[in-house]
Amino acid sequence: MTNHLDAFIRIPKERIGILVGPEGKTKAYIEKRLKINLDIDSEDGGITITLTPEQTDPSILLRAKDLITAIGRGFAPETTYRLINNEDDVFDLIDLRIILGRSEADMRRIKSRIIGSEGKTRRLIEELTEANITIYGHTVGIIGSYQEADTARHAIQMIIEGCEHKTVYRYLQRKRTEMKKEKLQLWETPPEDR
Repeated sequence: MTNHLDAFIRIPKERIGILVGPEGKTKAYIEKRLKINLDIDSEDGGITITLTPEQTDPSILLRAKDLITAIGRGFAPETTYRLINNEDDVFDLIDLRIILGRSEADMRRIKSRIIGSEGKTRRLIEELTEANITIYGHTVGIIGSYQEADTARHAIQMIIEGCEHKTVYRYLQRKRTEMKKEKLQLWETPPEDR
């Protein structure tokens, strides 16, 4: 039985080289780990993802699309491998154009607020949620567990809505404490009670 499932995605042309990697190593790694083939059109940034015959899980197409989109939206390939290595990790994308409209001035201001002075805000969001964040063009990308990504997204939305940074940091501290307690309880609960 031949496998005819495929998906198409387009990423910025300037990110194609990052997806391919030195001597094609990044592309080859992704293809091997996910058991897919990537047909890349470097002229327009179009990528067709096809499952190989040995890949029997069609949901891998969605995982591959997320991974490639994440690279296209500014993540280093090594960071996106979280999506391969941990099936609980997700990719989330916030499109600032949808929230802010097309005003370049608003976009710059909000991106500056998310990044913070010398990258402090972005770094704190990453440290307190354990999610990875990248700001690229008109988007903010997040990779982490569902809970990490959700917490990071909420913090970013608070910033977009104009909350003071200290309010966002307090929220993040509270959520970090909650997440740590949940992890601790999971470890303390005997497996038969889970």
